Amino acid sequence: MDGDICATDTATTPPDSDPARKRRVHGMLKLYYGLNEEGKTVDQAESMNPCDINGTHFDPEVYLNKLRRECSLGELMDQESCMVKQIRSLDSDMQTLVYENYNKFISATDTIRKMKNDFKKMEDEMDCLSTNMAAITEFSAHISGTLQDQHAQITKLSGVHTLLRKLQFLFELPARLNKCLELQAYSQAVSSHRRARCVLQQYSHMPSFRGIQDDCHAIMDKLAQELRQKFRDGGSSAEDLSECVELLLQLDEPAEELCDKFLSHAQSRLEANLRGLEAELRPPLSSGPTSVIDPSIGPARRLSAAPTAGSPADPTSPGNPFLSSSSRTDILEFIDRGCNEFVSSLCLVIASYQELFVNRPQEGNLASKDIPHMAIGKLHAFVDALATCYFSLVERRIQEEKSVGDNSLLVRALDRFHRRLQAVAKLLPGSAVPSQGTEIVVRAARERIKQYLAALQSFYLDSLRDVRQALAAPRLGGSSAGGGSHLAGPATGKDAPASLPELLSSLSASILNQIKSVLASVHLFTAKDITFSNKPYFKGEFCSQGVRESLVVNFIKFVCQSSRQFCESAGDRGGSTPPALLLLLSRLCLDYETSTITYILTLTDEQFLVQHHSPVTAVAALCGEARGAAQKLLNHYVKVQGLIISQMLRKSVETRDWVNTIEPRNVRAVMKRVVEDTTSIDVQVGLLYEEGVRKAHSSDSSKRTFSVYSGSRQQTRYAPSYAPSAPMDTNLLSNIHKLFSERIDIFSPVEFNKVGGEGSQSSGSLGPRVGVFKR
Repeated sequence: MDGDICATDTATTPPDSDPARKRRVHGMLKLYYGLNEEGKTVDQAESMNPCDINGTHFDPEVYLNKLRRECSLGELMDQESCMVKQIRSLDSDMQTLVYENYNKFISATDTIRKMKNDFKKMEDEMDCLSTNMAAITEFSAHISGTLQDQHAQITKLSGVHTLLRKLQFLFELPARLNKCLELQAYSQAVSSHRRARCVLQQYSHMPSFRGIQDDCHAIMDKLAQELRQKFRDGGSSAEDLSECVELLLQLDEPAEELCDKFLSHAQSRLEANLRGLEAELRPPLSSGPTSVIDPSIGPARRLSAAPTAGSPADPTSPGNPFLSSSSRTDILEFIDRGCNEFVSSLCLVIASYQELFVNRPQEGNLASKDIPHMAIGKLHAFVDALATCYFSLVERRIQEEKSVGDNSLLVRALDRFHRRLQAVAKLLPGSAVPSQGTEIVVRAARERIKQYLAALQSFYLDSLRDVRQALAAPRLGGSSAGGGSHLAGPATGKDAPASLPELLSSLSASILNQIKSVLASVHLFTAKDITFSNKPYFKGEFCSQGVRESLVVNFIKFVCQSSRQFCESAGDRGGSTPPALLLLLSRLCLDYETSTITYILTLTDEQFLVQHHSPVTAVAALCGEARGAAQKLLNHYVKVQGLIISQMLRKSVETRDWVNTIEPRNVRAVMKRVVEDTTSIDVQVGLLYEEGVRKAHSSDSSKRTFSVYSGSRQQTRYAPSYAPSAPMDTNLLSNIHKLFSERIDIFSPVEFNKVGGEGSQSSGSLGPRVGVFKR
């Protein structure tokens, strides 16, 4: 009671009479305004200089004496005026602060007055509260004293009641477990048994507890049997299986056996998903992989047969590489199904397995068995085996993508495939599944490049076949020398065939456009929104070795090699290859050497940001190969045309009996044919090559011979014979003049111009037969 009275007196003491409270309040105000005990701000440095006019230790006498000693009269006057200005400024600032804060001062005064009134009311309430608390304390002490004797008895009774409840729980435990077993409340039954297991084990030496323990063991064995049966049936969901495994682990089932059973059950479900995916695939032997066209096979043999309906060369046939082929399901749907069914189920199995066996807290005897290490090893083997089967199905489906018309579907499917496999990497660190998936994407990209190369090669051969047919078409109307439409006489309307320059331009443009289209399709592999595009392979090797070397460079080499093989046909007449086709391909390869190759490779480097870390084919090497092919084609063209004309001359000379023949009085028909063919070749070469610079003239004897031949004999003896063929006189004289007035080099390299083609053709055909003309 004395303590209560003291507390009451303390509570009723006025606040102003408590010095400790005042100091606390003042300390809080100083802390709020940042002042120290002397009224200065805390962050202001303490100055001990008596001459510091702003310091607390300022001494006016010392300050004045210092000014008298150090300053002159003018400086003293200036110092005085400066101090007067500062005093006036401070007075003005103080007055301004008072005026500006006048309302705040008034408000603070009102607030303080109101607080005093409120504190008085609060003091009355605190006095009342203190009185009530004293009464409550007194009443509580009285009750405690009255019940002190019965407190021990109540505690004892409470303990007995708790013990009876526990005993009641133990005696009712077998019935409770049977009820849970009937209701299939397995988790509740296991929880109840775990609560009583330690007690039953501790008092198992007592007959009553021993009987309860035996009954519980029999019931829990039956429950474990039902859980195992449910686990083996396989008709439960993943959540039910997880619950079964968790309950069996709580019942001290072997963890390794449970791991095997869990993975076996999951494997049956995942294999069902794989069988569904396999049902979407075609039989493995239905189609083989796309092969790149072998340049060793002569293009003349590949182009000899015209395309038939249903053949790969037919634009409407299913074998056309740039047309999409129908399938039961496209690759994007196949990958979606595999990801949504197999990969999602696999991720769910991994998460459930890790939660049950790997990340589960190890308690009691389980802590010494190192279950997580054993479980993670089994999980890796399980995932790797199923992933191998899944990857084989995916690769089979990718191999079915023969069409190269639309590459976006394949790229999107590979992107989704690669993206979904990253979930496996997050759930199972250290697994080889994501890296194997990336390798599949890389192999698919390489195979796609091979398919595009084969498609480009097929397109090039089809284009050559079309050009060959266009060159052969005018011959049906009586064209000579296989030159083109301009030699077949006037052709008007839709039936007018294309000329050599038009065929060359169309062929070159179509090939270039097809290359650009293929590069655009392949560029989808390196798009920014594709997850695997940031892999090192797609940033480096794919661009340099894949696109540039394996696709673009190999196609250019194929064009050059296939063009060279037109020069390797058997027979002196060049086989079945039209000479005009040789001339056109020669010009095509020459254009490639001058500009096209550089343009294509520059476009590839800019589009794919090719970085030449590994050795690549130089532009100069490809240009040299193209120029060599052009030179060989042009030489072969000259050889073929020269052989054709020389054969006519040889037969005309060998089949005539020059001893018994009459004296010739006009130009023989074979010589007219030779001149006409020479003129045709001249026009044909002039369509694709420039004029060039003519070679130096021959010796004076040749000029004089030609002059005598053309000036005396032709005018006196053969002038009347040329009257019927007056339109050919100009061409005839021009070609004869070229033959005898210019130097002829036998077996010299052919230059890439009109003069070189004509001169070399003349040297190959007419040069060895100059004596015939002179006779």
